[in-house]
Amino acid sequence: MQSRAVAGRNHFELLGLPVSFDVDPADLSARYRSLQRQLHPDRHSGGTDADRRLALQLTASLNDAYQTLQNPVRRAHYLLELSGVATDGEDTHMAPEFLMEQMELRESLADMHQHADPRTKLAELASHTERMMQEKIADFRHAYARGGAGFRTARNAMREMQFIDKLRREIGEREEDLA
Repeated sequence: MQSRAVAGRNHFELLGLPVSFDVDPADLSARYRSLQRQLHPDRHSGGTDADRRLALQLTASLNDAYQTLQNPVRRAHYLLELSGVATDGEDTHMAPEFLMEQMELRESLADMHQHADPRTKLAELASHTERMMQEKIADFRHAYARGGAGFRTARNAMREMQFIDKLRREIGEREEDLA
C-alpha cells in the first residue's frame, strides 16, 4: 500500500506543509481533501487486512492532523509540543490584568439577559473577544518565531488563547440561544 510512506510523520509533514504557525486555510483544506480521497478505507477494501487497518489508521491520523492545524489554538499547542516545550507544566502563571479582564468579560456574558438589547451587547462582546484573540495570535507568532527563550512567552500566549477561545465558544452558545 502506497500510504505507508506517510506513517510516522508529524501533522505538517502528513499534509505536506512547512512547520509554521501560519497556515493557509484554503490550502490546508485542499490538501486534506486530496489525501482523504487517497487514503479513504473504501479505496482499500480489496486489499489485505493489514492494508485496510493501515488505511483506517492513516485516515484517523489525517483527521487529527486537519483538526489540529485548522484551529489556531490547537496549532499553537502542537507547535510548542513539536518544539519540546511542556505545555501542561506547573508554571501556570498568567498576567493578573489578563485574568481580571477574563473575569469581567465572563461577568458581562453572565449578565447579558439584563441588557435592553442583548443581541447588540453580545455582538460587541464577540467583537472584543475576536480582537483579543488576534492580539494573542500575534503575540504567539512573534514569540514562537524567536525560539529559545521566546517559547516561554509563546506558551503563555497559547494559554491565554485557550481562555479566549473558551469564551468565544460560550459567546457562540449564547448567540444560538438568542436565535
